[in-house]
Amino acid sequence: MAEIAIQGREAWRRAFLGPLPNDFLRLSNAQEAADCQAAMAIYQAQQQQNVQFMAPNVVGRLSITVSQAKLVRNYGITRMDPYARVRVGHFVYETHTSVNGGKNPHWNRVIQSQLPTGVNSLSIEIYDECSFKVDELIAWTTIPIPESVLRGETHEHWYTLSGKQGDDLEGSINVVLSFGTHTLPAATYVPYPVTGATFIPSQSGRPVPVFVAPQVPVVPAVTAQVPVLSEEDMKLVQEMFPNIDKEVIKSVFEANRNNKDATINSLLQMND
Repeated sequence: MAEIAIQGREAWRRAFLGPLPNDFLRLSNAQEAADCQAAMAIYQAQQQQNVQFMAPNVVGRLSITVSQAKLVRNYGITRMDPYARVRVGHFVYETHTSVNGGKNPHWNRVIQSQLPTGVNSLSIEIYDECSFKVDELIAWTTIPIPESVLRGETHEHWYTLSGKQGDDLEGSINVVLSFGTHTLPAATYVPYPVTGATFIPSQSGRPVPVFVAPQVPVVPAVTAQVPVLSEEDMKLVQEMFPNIDKEVIKSVFEANRNNKDATINSLLQMND
């Protein structure tokens, strides 16, 4: 007991008494900078892993630009605060809320989603964000993924919306779709029918099947040459439409095969 008492008095003598300094319990600038660099390195590593990894039942990456909607009615006393919810198979995404967007919400949200095998459509629901009750479902639609998109083309279209007014009578929504594939390890995904299988160990230790079909020749897809988008055209269109996100403009350019005049006409229709 005496030894414990002595240790307690010694600890009390080492205690800091008086006003605390301004930097008490604060990180130094050097430590803070080091922590920021470490966090950024971890984030970049995670992003690279997310880009490189794709589940075996996923065929590629579907890019969905939810641009804006034109609704036929504003439900409620005040202007609605709409947001959109997108479903691709079991993946669910949401845009930000267009505050006071009313009948003409703008989101310009670009979604990068994995496209599972067998999924050939996506669904979009538009909700009015409410403060004191459950968010109200305003409109919805199901969009079939065009075959041209899966072949590498970019598709931009206004899709009709269903809702309280009836099927295809609630307005329309502007969506841009494009599709791409990642370079994947052979053990992860092989895009042709299964005729034989070999198993190799994966990083997780579980055997991963590698399917081969030697008798089926892989014919490379022939795609038409698309003109290169010039910086001058991109800068000109950005100056004409300063309120539209750059990524949306690029998507519309791709949908129009980098034709400047056609892109301007599409953007003018989007702003109507």
